[in-house]
Formats: sequence, structure tokens, C-alpha cells
Amino acid sequence: MSQSQPQKQGQLLIQEIEETFVPYGMVAVWPLGQASFIIKGGETVIYIDPYVSHNPDRTYPAPIGPEHITNADYCLITHEHSDHMDLEAIAAMSKANPQTVYMAPAFCREDILRQGVAPERFVIADTEQDYGDKVIIRPIAAAHEELETDEQGYHRYVGYLIKLNGVTVYHSGDTVIYEGLTERLQGESIDLGLLPINGRDAFRNSRGIIGNMDYREAAELAKTVGIGMTIPMHYDIFAGNAEHPGYFVDYVYDHFPEMRIHVIARGERFIHVTDAALSALKS
Repeated sequence: MSQSQPQKQGQLLIQEIEETFVPYGMVAVWPLGQASFIIKGGETVIYIDPYVSHNPDRTYPAPIGPEHITNADYCLITHEHSDHMDLEAIAAMSKANPQTVYMAPAFCREDILRQGVAPERFVIADTEQDYGDKVIIRPIAAAHEELETDEQGYHRYVGYLIKLNGVTVYHSGDTVIYEGLTERLQGESIDLGLLPINGRDAFRNSRGIIGNMDYREAAELAKTVGIGMTIPMHYDIFAGNAEHPGYFVDYVYDHFPEMRIHVIARGERFIHVTDAALSALKS
């Protein structure tokens, strides 16, 4: 592959995002690997944990580079681990678009500001608050593998409930299922859920790899909460912390065959349509 091909591919993906029309009641989703996604609803573009810097340990290269991210309205960071808070990407984003709003746990604040982000463009992900008007963002506590808070009571790890364009999206961040999470999510009418499936075990813990829910737990959570469509995540970038998404598919097929799921392909544009929007299209 020539040096120009990755650059061209990144430009084409950004162009595709810009040109994608997303009517009310729908969101478009692009995967960047691991727990990294781009979400577009209406004209709003949200990057979640954009991990796109070069790393030779990745099993496949990121579809875009830091220099390509010029269209972010929001950048949401779930926690400080480098495959979620990519400081090289944030530095490039802060130069390309000074209007981007960043939200992250308080633990991440100083590192993010050092990348050139203006303090007034940074919002602490306080799990007791809703943010925004046209787009509503609600941080949800995450336990990676435990719930942790700082002296001010801010959670170290978070996920996000995002309400935009008539769609409710839940990105769990890195988390296990802790006491109260299921009850917290029930009643939110989540249309689209992004849940990790890589799991955890003593051997990975011994290597310093902190884990998440596994594919069984992700399926059970999605079913119990009543998520409309579930996309598994966090299984595909590092060989030592991977999982086969087919296990998730098999478990759902065996136990919840009516549950809607989608294994998103590398480079795919996936458009989720809510039941309400689908009914409106048919009428």
C-alpha cells in the first residue's frame, strides 16, 4: 500500500460522513475500532473515544488519522486509557476545529487541556448532570472493573447516554455490570446500544489488562434493559485482549432470537432507524 492510500481513505471517510443525510429518527454510525465510534444525527457529528493514532500493536490500522478529524461537534472521552483518550488525536482536533466541545471525566481534564483545548470548550462528565439542549448528553458511571471516584465525587470511568435527532444511544464505555446499572438504564428507551464483549480473567489481570463485561453479560444486559439494537464493541484491535463477536451472535441466537443485534464491519456505515421513524416512513 502506498503512503498516499491511507491518507486518501481517511479523506474519503470524512467526505462520506459529511455527505451522509440522516433524517430525524435515525443515526449513522462508523466504527474506528475498539470502543471508538463516529455518530451522526441530523447535522451533528460526535466522536466517542477516537483512537486513531498509529500503533504497531494494532491488529489493523485505524481508518482515519488524527489529521483527518476536522468535523467533530463533540468529542466524548470515557476514561484516560490511551486506547480511549488518544492525546495525539485530541491535539490535532483542537487545531483543526477550535469549536469542538470535549467531555471527559475530571481525571482527564489536565491532559486534554495540554493538547490545546480551550478550558471553556471542556466539560467534566458529571454523572449527575444532563448537558445540552438540541443534543442531550448524560454521563453514566462505568466500572472498569470497579467504580472509582475522586475527592470531588466525579467518576473516573463513564459511559454516555446521547439523545440526538430523535434517537437515544448508549455507549457504555469500559465497564462491567455493577449493582444498579441495569436499573439505571431501564426506562431510558435506548434505541441503540454499544457494549463491550471482551470480558476479563485472572491471566489478563496479571498482565495489567483491566476488563469489561463479556459477551454473555452484554447480551443479558441488552435484553434486560430492552435495547432496540445492540452493537458489540471492544474486541478487535489488540490480539491479547480480543474476543470473537460470533460468540455474542451465537449466544443471542440461542437465548434471545428476537433481539436485534448487528456486528458492524470495518469501514461500514451503519444507519439505525428507530421503530417510530420506520412506522412514519411506512405510513
